[in-house]
Amino acid sequence: MFFVDSADKGDQGMQNPGGYLNLPLFLFSYSMLPKAVKRRVHALKRLQVQCANIEAKFYEEIHELERKYAALYQPLLDKRRDIVTGTVEPTDEECEWHSDREDEEQLAAEVKEKAAIEDAKKEEAMPEEDPKGIPEFWLTIFKSVDMLSDMLQEHDEPILKHLKDIQVRFSEPGQPMSFTLEFHFEPNGYFNNAVLTKVYKMKSEPDASEPFSFEGPEIIDCEGCQIDWHKGKDVTVKTIKKKQKHKGRGTVRTVTKQVPNDSFFNFFNPIKESEFTLATDFEIGHFFRERIIPRAVLYFTGEALEDDESVSEQDEEGDDDDDDDEGDLDPKVSFYPALLFSSSLIFNLKNI
Repeated sequence: MFFVDSADKGDQGMQNPGGYLNLPLFLFSYSMLPKAVKRRVHALKRLQVQCANIEAKFYEEIHELERKYAALYQPLLDKRRDIVTGTVEPTDEECEWHSDREDEEQLAAEVKEKAAIEDAKKEEAMPEEDPKGIPEFWLTIFKSVDMLSDMLQEHDEPILKHLKDIQVRFSEPGQPMSFTLEFHFEPNGYFNNAVLTKVYKMKSEPDASEPFSFEGPEIIDCEGCQIDWHKGKDVTVKTIKKKQKHKGRGTVRTVTKQVPNDSFFNFFNPIKESEFTLATDFEIGHFFRERIIPRAVLYFTGEALEDDESVSEQDEEGDDDDDDDEGDLDPKVSFYPALLFSSSLIFNLKNI
């Protein structure tokens, strides 16, 4: 903030104590306000703190509303899981999709006939195959989404083929605000857990020391779970061999020890060593909750990826002046504005 010395303005500043109102905005300084005006500004700040406290209660009710509607979504998401795992076979009516019919109508008659001939030849040459459910549904999503594929290692893939479902659970009324990501697995040869969990703890109250920084509920901490790995199957560690030489005798021996290994499953044992790692973890948890879980089929088909890329390109066009801020992640992620408006809608509102 710039300060203007009244001496620089000659006698005008002394003769016109209200003259600060005529200063350009970038030269205006709160310190130049008369004492009586500052006193009234203090009253406005007290009102602003009261507004922040009311806003915090508003977001607590939004959390309760989200929890209520999560219960309405759940039967549909359960049926999605049953179809993916092959537990339930959808009816012909449930499988109807208007775009399939529209695409067929757009094909030329000769192209359709040629395709039918080719399909018939393939069917004769290959044995009839009817895989159970939708194989590798979640693994396909992991490999398609950049944020998740960056975490994915080759040794994780066989394990994620056993992933049946991902669900989000919200804290009950009266409990501290939180949400839990649940990763449901079918029996497998890697670990005994049927469900792996990650809890994200939140708060919806202004910070007493910085009340004006409040922008909605924040993720303030996360907690993973213990994975009960089968012997020799823990992909989060690797065994290395190292030669050691005895100082006195000069003999050499080989020792083995386990060291951390890159793996998606480190997600369930979050490292809280820095604000950056926390911020990254919170961002991933938020992405699972807000995008992956509710729109899984669209990430499987790639349609959601196209939407995300479109919004990302628009954001990049509007953020050319903000390059200096890249990488400045806030470990306390406030996310409810994204709950009320989709990212594309937020962009459109900003550019009207």
